[in-house]
Amino acid sequence: MGVNAAADVDGRRLRRQQNREAVVDALVELFAEGSYTPSSAEIAERAGLSPRSLFRYFDDMDDVSRAAIERQLAEARPLFTVDAEPGDPTAHKIDRIVRSRLRLFESIAPGARAGRACAHNRPVVAEQLHEARTFFRAQIRSLFAPELRGRSHLLPAIDVLLSFEARDLLCVEQGLSTAKATTTLVAALTALLEEPRS
Repeated sequence: MGVNAAADVDGRRLRRQQNREAVVDALVELFAEGSYTPSSAEIAERAGLSPRSLFRYFDDMDDVSRAAIERQLAEARPLFTVDAEPGDPTAHKIDRIVRSRLRLFESIAPGARAGRACAHNRPVVAEQLHEARTFFRAQIRSLFAPELRGRSHLLPAIDVLLSFEARDLLCVEQGLSTAKATTTLVAALTALLEEPRS
């Protein structure tokens, strides 16, 4: 292959990658504006592409949605960790996980809402949601293993309290500040996890 031909191939690859990124940027922007299930035409227009050319870069709308949600999750990945260990005092663990989850959910809110809005008819997105929920449940099970010993029936309630949906109900539906949501969740988890009186 000659130098010019190689340069043409590299140029096409670069344009393809730039156009893919433009599409993902467009969808993430639309999510942030509250448009959780935009049409392919809306995404293409925002990306500066023709509607037909959108599917030169992605297989289908599932592929576009997956790429946007994966990017947001990748950017938020450092927020998945909780600065606590199973052997730490219960109050410390509760405080750390509540603050960690609220920070994480605030950062991924647009993509999380979009995923939930379209999961019912996009199996790939539904699977991503299932995997994330499974990870978060396992994180709770591990962190609170000492407190849950003999009381595993509490895990589903803790999982719900520490979910994205609970955060949205508190901060969006009920209008609580992050500080008040933190206080509310810490109090609820403390009530659940404190040792039962004999």
